[in-house]
Amino acid sequence: MHELAITESVVDAIVEKVGDGPIAAVRLEIGKLSGVVVDSIRFCFEIVANGTGLQDARLDIDEPSGRAYCRDCGDEFVLDDPIMLCACGSADLDILSGQQLRIISVEVH
Repeated sequence: MHELAITESVVDAIVEKVGDGPIAAVRLEIGKLSGVVVDSIRFCFEIVANGTGLQDARLDIDEPSGRAYCRDCGDEFVLDDPIMLCACGSADLDILSGQQLRIISVEVH
């Protein structure tokens, strides 16, 4: 499960940056095309944060839609499905967004 490793990296990055003091909330942005299972991140966060300053932190996750550009018809469109096809039937796409995984904010007590 790569979500465990991702969650460990997120917690480690926060502790490294702000210390191990009490954290009230963490906001992540996980694009719908990232391949990351958000429910698994929520589950892993409780386990990984245990014993750190993030132990009682609220985890908020934004899941922005993906955007793609079709090289065949020139259309730009919202893409939430990992099956990446344009309405014209083409799979020749440039993914513009939706694959990101970022720490947006950390609220310290």
